[in-house]
Amino acid sequence: MSSNNKVAIVTGATGGIGFEVAKRLGKDGYTVVLNGVEDEAGAERVKELSAEGVRAEYYGFDVTNEEAVIKNITAIGEKYGRIDVLVNNAGGLGGRQRFEEMTTEFYRFVMALNLDSVFYASRAAIPFLKKGENASIINYTSNAGWNAGGPGAGIYGTSKAGVHAITRALAKDLAEYQIRVNAVSPGTIDTPFHAQIKETKPEVFASWKNNILLGRLGQPEEVASVVSFLASTDASFITAETIQIGGGQALGI
Repeated sequence: MSSNNKVAIVTGATGGIGFEVAKRLGKDGYTVVLNGVEDEAGAERVKELSAEGVRAEYYGFDVTNEEAVIKNITAIGEKYGRIDVLVNNAGGLGGRQRFEEMTTEFYRFVMALNLDSVFYASRAAIPFLKKGENASIINYTSNAGWNAGGPGAGIYGTSKAGVHAITRALAKDLAEYQIRVNAVSPGTIDTPFHAQIKETKPEVFASWKNNILLGRLGQPEEVASVVSFLASTDASFITAETIQIGGGQALGI
């Protein structure tokens, strides 16, 4: 099995951290399949990657839609005959609601975006990961999974605690196939995710670095390099782990 036809799927990869992860895995020699819901952005990102010599393609589907996830991931697996890495990057805050006013719709949306998506994509990919080389799944959790999130982000924290648990549960379940499952927990990373605060409340944005031991925000490339490591044979004996990428933010200051 030649290593030059390795295939990586990165969900939510049309911008921010996901795109940097896709680019890095492409530079590592993977054919990268980017997923997203913004088809124009997806086509643009594939063009950018192709211009840099990366083999890339885009599949537009919503990771919270079970049927769409099964259909698309199965199509990718069948096209390439294998999946080597699944990066469950898609997710988000979804908004803020306190529990007393929280609608059931909001609760279900945030859980679907962060937790159901990991379950749907992982389940669909497993038959093809079994055919992969040094195959692994990489999920994204958050400090909120431990500290239960800031004001109004309680369900985000709950969903990310679920990701922490399902990462370890998948690692147990898939160990017999030598499929590794790990997670990264990015701290405050300087991405478009925070652009609104950066523009409207620059002083708040600037103050965030005061809670980070290394005294600065992270860059998307610094998450991508850890994902690259976890996907590589250098990490061949690492499974069921979560790596904090937050400059010491998890300790609090």
